[in-house]
Amino acid sequence: METMLRFMLLCVLVASGACAPEVGSDRWCANMKEKPKGEWSANEAADYAKHCLFK
Repeated sequence: METMLRFMLLCVLVASGACAPEVGSDRWCANMKEKPKGEWSANEAADYAKHCLFK
């Protein structure tokens, strides 16, 4: 039972990770532009500046 639960959790994690756009892609930049700046992490802000502002 525990093995099945771990397998299901792994499947959910893999499936949810596949939905996120790649950092630096046009879609990712658009998503970040819509996201409130107060919710950005330091890494997201740095990636946005690197990939979206200074292409």
